[in-house]
Amino acid sequence: MEEEKGMLLFRDKQTRLILILAEAKKEWYLSNLAREAGVTYIHTSRFIGRCKKEGLVDSESHGKLKRVFLTEKGRAIANGIQALLNKMKEAPQASPEANPAFKQPPPQPSSASS
Repeated sequence: MEEEKGMLLFRDKQTRLILILAEAKKEWYLSNLAREAGVTYIHTSRFIGRCKKEGLVDSESHGKLKRVFLTEKGRAIANGIQALLNKMKEAPQASPEANPAFKQPPPQPSSASS
């Protein structure tokens, strides 16, 4: 469940796809990327298409296969996402009462008169 902490701020599937692409040790094709992320092929294809328009991802065709990889801009964003996720893992689970900025509302006077 540690990995799920960061998903509070990011869309789960898209974040997984970007972070998986950041693993440069492996060549990623739409099919194995979708499988690794646990996302449908069509969702992966559409998301990668949007990322390509934004300059986050580029691709190379190898016959029927399309190899996808992060651009420099995409890698910077993936690193930023990973840094945020790491920061969230470090953050203690504090209650509002532990925060000095948190103030209890003043007690309301009772409506019963003496």
